Amino acid sequence: MTIPSVLLAASDAATTAGATGVSHADDGPGWLLRGVIIVGVLGAILLAWILLRGYGDSDDN
Repeated sequence: MTIPSVLLAASDAATTAGATGVSHADDGPGWLLRGVIIVGVLGAILLAWILLRGYGDSDDN
């Protein structure tokens, strides 16, 4: 006698693994999240550069 939950777990594992046997469940963040992180970091660097370059001119006293 087979247990239905074991059969469901086995079929889910086979579906997740795909035909190549490589699981794509833990690929990490998607391309959209990577893009948002990259743009955010570059934006923070640009903002810091814009804000900090103005403080160099205040030594004219």
